[in-house]
Amino acid sequence: MFMGEYHHNIDDKGRLIIPAKFRSELGDKFIITRGLERCLYVYSETEWNKTVAKLKTLPFTKKDVRTFDRFFFSGATECEFDRQGRINITSPLVSYADITKECVIIGANDRIEIWSEEGWNNFFLENQSTIEDIAENLFIGSAFDETL
Repeated sequence: MFMGEYHHNIDDKGRLIIPAKFRSELGDKFIITRGLERCLYVYSETEWNKTVAKLKTLPFTKKDVRTFDRFFFSGATECEFDRQGRINITSPLVSYADITKECVIIGANDRIEIWSEEGWNNFFLENQSTIEDIAENLFIGSAFDETL
């Protein structure tokens, strides 16, 4: 499981250092693609394959499925770490996430998310005051709710 928040800068060549804790969990090869809310998703090969398998069960005859598939898969790139533990993020992905220099790298359970610092701060501030309501709506009446 990926968790935690880290702050790093992307260099002029699109290289970003990934925290060592995340590197060991990602493995030698992994996938980076467009995420939702203008961040990037980074998956280990195992998690990527699980996600692809779930998406394959959706009917391609539905326009939303085709649209999401195009969005998600067209930006996907297989990556490896360089000797310094950096990844090279393609310019279309850098542009999509509006990354200029400062980045926030967060663990999000089965994936890593890469945000521009401004994007992450805006997301966090917009959702900070409603997280209690979100949690109540998600977990009300579930077995998880009873253990809290």
